[in-house]
Amino acid sequence: MGGSALDNHESSARHLSGDGRFATVILFLPPALLLFTLFVVLPIAEAGWYSAFSWNGFGRPTNWVGFDNYRFVFESRAFGLAFRNNILIILVSLLVQLPLALTLALMLADKFRGAVALRMLFFMPYVLAEIATGLIFSFVYDGDYGLLASIYRMFGAEAPHLLASPQTSMLAILIVIVWKYFGFHMMLFIAALQGMDRNLVEAARIDGASRSQVLRYVVIPLLYPTIRLSIFFAVIGSLQLFDLVMPLTRGGPADSSNTMVSFLYNFGITRMRVGFGSAVGVILFVICVTFAFTYKRWFMRDD
Repeated sequence: MGGSALDNHESSARHLSGDGRFATVILFLPPALLLFTLFVVLPIAEAGWYSAFSWNGFGRPTNWVGFDNYRFVFESRAFGLAFRNNILIILVSLLVQLPLALTLALMLADKFRGAVALRMLFFMPYVLAEIATGLIFSFVYDGDYGLLASIYRMFGAEAPHLLASPQTSMLAILIVIVWKYFGFHMMLFIAALQGMDRNLVEAARIDGASRSQVLRYVVIPLLYPTIRLSIFFAVIGSLQLFDLVMPLTRGGPADSSNTMVSFLYNFGITRMRVGFGSAVGVILFVICVTFAFTYKRWFMRDD
């Protein structure tokens, strides 16, 4: 008798709990779906629709061109340069920025005098707005009056105009990218290191493992989830890079420093080719979504 009453009580509790979850879903899901539809789904659908027209953004689009805008995009030399630059940014982010961030995180994760100050010093560039960063470095790179020119004059040499040369403009932007964003990844790694089970590290040291062996076989494997997340952020951020490029070079000279987003702005928005720009936006969206789902499926499925 007592067992039956207890079972009925548990069944009623589960029923009430299920009703509570259902009520929560009914209460919060429609506003979220409405906002997602208004600000994500509809703009994407509109971009796809406009990409099928040769349209300047005024009035109703009527000049249907089908997939011609996509053909024009892929035939454009400037888009090829922009795509190449995005790939270059991804490679520099993965091969330079993330190893630098991980190295500094390993050095600064432990508590010692001045550690917090050093962390904040390295993290400050990330807090600085992208436009402000671009304006600051446009002065730093100025070959006549900037900081770089002053350094060269100290050695009696003439400073190069890095941002004015197609051969060096992208290199200058890559330096700014590494400087600005490595602090974000460093803080991710520091948070992961501080949340790590230190007993595993101590056990490895007691068993006679050297510092490099502890790092290779204990610390780095425990950091794999954070490293995978950091790679995801780095790639998506590299594909969407825009704010740093515009104040530095605006994609020039001769389209040598365009990214796909700055290409969209320069060749779609400023030239009033909204249909062409929408095609670029759809291509970029497909690339980002394909990478996100593929990366999640193959590398982050257990995270």
